[in-house]
Amino acid sequence: MPLSYPRPHRPNPVRRVAAAFTAALLTAGVLAGCSGDDGPQRTVDAFLAGWRSGDLQAVGLIDPTGAKLPSADVSREIKELSGELAATPPTLTSRGEPKITADIATAPIRVEWKLPGETRWAYDREVRLAQGDDDQWQVIWEPRVMHEQLTKGDRMALRRDAGTRAGVLDAAGQPLVTPRPVVRVGVQPNGVADVKKLVKDLDAAFKAIRPALVPAVDLADLPARIAEAEPGAFVEVVSLREEAYLQIKSRIYDLPGTKFSSDKIDLAPTREFARALLGTVDPAQADDIAAHPDRYVAGDLVGHGGLQGRYDERLRGGTGLTVVVERPAEGGKLEPTGTDLFRREAQPGQALKTTLDVAVQNAADGALRAEPRRASLVAVRISDSTVLAAANGPGPAGENLAFTAQVPPGSTFKMVSTLGLLDRGAVTLDGPVACPKTFTVDGRSFKNSDNFELGSVPFRTDFAKSCNTAFASLAPKLGGDGLAAAGRALGLEGQWDLGIDAFTGKVSANGSPAEQAAASFGQGTTLVSPLAMAGATAAVARGRFEQPKLLTDPAPAKPAPAGEQLKPESVAALRAMMREVVTSGTGSTLKDVPGEVYGKTGTAEYDDNPAHTHAWFVGWRGDVAFAVFVEKGGASTASAVPIAERFLRALPTT
Repeated sequence: MPLSYPRPHRPNPVRRVAAAFTAALLTAGVLAGCSGDDGPQRTVDAFLAGWRSGDLQAVGLIDPTGAKLPSADVSREIKELSGELAATPPTLTSRGEPKITADIATAPIRVEWKLPGETRWAYDREVRLAQGDDDQWQVIWEPRVMHEQLTKGDRMALRRDAGTRAGVLDAAGQPLVTPRPVVRVGVQPNGVADVKKLVKDLDAAFKAIRPALVPAVDLADLPARIAEAEPGAFVEVVSLREEAYLQIKSRIYDLPGTKFSSDKIDLAPTREFARALLGTVDPAQADDIAAHPDRYVAGDLVGHGGLQGRYDERLRGGTGLTVVVERPAEGGKLEPTGTDLFRREAQPGQALKTTLDVAVQNAADGALRAEPRRASLVAVRISDSTVLAAANGPGPAGENLAFTAQVPPGSTFKMVSTLGLLDRGAVTLDGPVACPKTFTVDGRSFKNSDNFELGSVPFRTDFAKSCNTAFASLAPKLGGDGLAAAGRALGLEGQWDLGIDAFTGKVSANGSPAEQAAASFGQGTTLVSPLAMAGATAAVARGRFEQPKLLTDPAPAKPAPAGEQLKPESVAALRAMMREVVTSGTGSTLKDVPGEVYGKTGTAEYDDNPAHTHAWFVGWRGDVAFAVFVEKGGASTASAVPIAERFLRALPTT
């Protein structure tokens, strides 16, 4: 109900007449507020501005009993009541003209808070005002002005409730990342007899785990952490997958001071499983919080790298948010009162469906497991161009070399230049093309691996034996842009949309005669990624380019259009030659692998030292095309081809 406040008695005929006139008007209803300078609206506007700025000196303030209040006290109380919301004062707006009853006015206002995560919390309140003897309007202050459920001493606080993080799914719709058992390895300081020896023993045990932990467990700060911890504390060292822990349990279980606890953490099927492509989910780091203070707080789980990082917002869902009322308890500690002022329910994340095949990915990871150098393997299903596996060997855990490497393709690119030559009618399977020991173009001498020569042989033999000099001599028949055109027919240099970063290649074009000669066998300025070469190989096997696909939900918005049908006679001849690479050429160690394997080896120089080379193998069997890359792998027959063999032997046959 409106309140009236006693005023000192001051006989005033004018005022008595005015009061009588006002009373007469009130018999007909409530007065609308005056919008002029003497009306309550001016005071309302000043109050709202002062509330937001924290300076209420321009406003007269009284409590519900009519006692005057210092503006600084009210400003301080507003800040205290705001609690955790104080740093972001609300937007305050009038919602209509004040209504006046006698010497009391009520003014509707809208209070709108901006909460974390772009959440808006808006509600309507009323500001009550009393007209003093000097005819000035004063705001009747009480905590209810801020919110109807606030009382003196209350504090508003935010409570966050993380949504359930959704999974990354395989091609069958099953979660790739699910809760899996781990063992947390820790140390209890008061049980450690010899810190230096303990660190040495733990380090040796962790290094014995196979496959090796990447990154390795860093124990450099463990002595300091032990020294700083409480005597009976659990100082965590590392969380190990259960299978890794069991490998070294006998070595670390009885070490003085070691303690262990079992838990479950969301993990991929194996430690290596598409690790760079999937990314990781970890507690929020300082730079995460600094970059997105409205999104993350300490303790939140955040996707880093790969698909988990790229689609973190989709996977993590909407964080629930509650504005609660707290009150200081004994000792000054704030405790919840049980009153919630606002609540936004947490929303579960949306799953990400990929085309990955668990069995194929395991085969790819297993094939790289023994390779000490940085390496990658990409597998693509030929029939629908879906990515079945993307494996990366040793190296930074978040580096997806399989998709983003930009490296020369070496002799695997003879697949591309051969397609161009066949399309132009420049070569035939059995037409003779000389393979000398060296071939010179514009003063630059080209040679073959180990300086071999074949003489004049059918072109299919030049291809199977990977004769560089033969291709250098054929380069002019491709013309300035012929190699690039053949590459584009196989999808290279295309605008692919996979939903994650990928390099589709850059093919040499219109270079000098020497550059064109080098480019014909994958040197020069041509650069590719393993994914790009797997896609090109699948195009040869299929007879038409289709962009590799990785995500089906959400499906990428702008995938590259399918290419035109390749000339049947050209791809038939090229396939025959790629089969001969395996049956009688540089990939002959694969000839006893079950099924018909097609392929092309490649050794690519990456600097001015001919001894420094990357190793490649591209090929297919059945419905699976693949590319193997080994950084600084030397001869492909010694590194890339054995990886291909391990992959094919582990690959499920259909």
